Amino acid sequence: MMRIGILQFSLNIRWARSLKDKRQVVKSLKDRLRNRFNVSVAEIEDQDLPQTATLGIVMAGNDGRYINGALDKILNLLREYPDADLEAHSIEVL
Repeated sequence: MMRIGILQFSLNIRWARSLKDKRQVVKSLKDRLRNRFNVSVAEIEDQDLPQTATLGIVMAGNDGRYINGALDKILNLLREYPDADLEAHSIEVL
């Protein structure tokens, strides 16, 4: 049976003064997550706020425990990400 993992999270980019600053951080993070974890990443809310980014990550597979573990690893990376602060998150595996 196919499992789908969903991670939604919000970041605070304190130093961003413009949408261009924000886009730079978001693009870099999205590229890093796609390359390292083979996930789909999209900015899903707050596109017009320069210091807030809300993103969603989706991962599909057949092992729910593996997906949950991978999303936990992504959360650890986000907690340590130097360009933004993790504000809130939620994980769901369907």
